[in-house]
Amino acid sequence: MKRLLHRMLDETEFLSDYGIRALSRVHAEHPYVFNADGTDLTVHYQPAESDSGVFGGNSNWRGPIWFPVNFLLIESLQKFHHYYGEDFTIECPVGSGRFITLEAAAAELSARLTRLFLRDATGKRAVFGSDPRLQTDPHFRDYLLFYEYFHGDSGRGVGASHQTGWTGLVAKLLMPRARDSSDGTRRPPSQPTAPPA
Repeated sequence: MKRLLHRMLDETEFLSDYGIRALSRVHAEHPYVFNADGTDLTVHYQPAESDSGVFGGNSNWRGPIWFPVNFLLIESLQKFHHYYGEDFTIECPVGSGRFITLEAAAAELSARLTRLFLRDATGKRAVFGSDPRLQTDPHFRDYLLFYEYFHGDSGRGVGASHQTGWTGLVAKLLMPRARDSSDGTRRPPSQPTAPPA
């Protein structure tokens, strides 16, 4: 498991600022090539929309961040932590020199996934990409869209924008933020933990 997590938690491979990519970023420079009957079939890293018309053209499992897979990874890390306990640690992110428990790794992935929707230090949401209307217009900026999947590098929402079935799982990941650290009471989810910059 440590060897598998070493690859998964490497930011040059699967770990993105916004979750786990569907394919290693290594394949951007080093595509996987399989020769079948004299024909080279190539799989390369595509962080967002597919460049192929196969499966309708927009569905892509070659690099984007898919919410349900990430959510299952988080739950699995939590369950493995329950079994292995505090003594089992892994480096996260790989190369950082920071060794954490599996529970802390699950929390790290949760934090990265919630970054898709929360405002960053500049007040922008990754999910909205570079769209100025969605980022700043008061009629749009606070109405979040639950995309099918997300750009593996920038976090921009991609595919169908109404995937509340699985992307709505972000609500469960945000629940700990709803607790006020000072008195233990709950705030409405619309109130951020810290005011946006």
